Amino acid sequence: MNRTWKGDTVSLVESFRSREKSPIEETQATFDSIKESSLNAFSYLDEEGALARAEQADVSLPLGGVPIAVKELHNVEGWPDTNASLVFADRVSRFDGTMIERLKTAGANLIGLTTASEFGGLNCSTTKLNGITHNPWNHDLTPGGSSGGSAAAVAGGIVTLGTGGDGGGSIRIPAGF
Repeated sequence: MNRTWKGDTVSLVESFRSREKSPIEETQATFDSIKESSLNAFSYLDEEGALARAEQADVSLPLGGVPIAVKELHNVEGWPDTNASLVFADRVSRFDGTMIERLKTAGANLIGLTTASEFGGLNCSTTKLNGITHNPWNHDLTPGGSSGGSAAAVAGGIVTLGTGGDGGGSIRIPAGF
C-alpha cells in the first residue's frame, strides 16, 4: 500500500510546515513504497542516512525535508558512481555534482539513486547491472530513458521529485512514454 504524498512537491513542503505531515513520516513512507514496488526504479538506497536527515530537516528551506530520487548518472559524494555499468560497479563518488550541491542547500533529502541506461546511452532503462525498470502503467513496457528510473519513481507515486538529464532525450522520452 503506497502511503507517500499524492500531491506535488510544493504542497508536500507546505504539509511539513503546517505539521500535517513530517519529513520523517514521508521519508519512511517513501522507503516502504520502494520496498513494495515492482518497478525496479532504484539502484541504490541510503535509508539510514535519509532517515537521519529527515530528523534534522529544516522545513523553512524551499525543499526542506522532501525525499528526492537522484538519477544514477549524477554524482553524490559517498554513493555509488557506476554510470549504470558493470565496469564501474564498485566505484564510489568522491564529490557532489553542482545540481546535488544545490539540492542539498535547498534542504532536499536525497534518498537514493534511480536506474538509468548504461552511460545514458539508450532510450530505455535496462542494464546488466540493475536489470529492467518497468513502466508504472504497463510492466511489459519501458519507462524510457536514460532517466527512466526517476520517471518511473515519480509517475509510480514513490516520490514527488527526481533528478533527470536530457543530453539526448533522457527525460523527454520518459515524459512521452
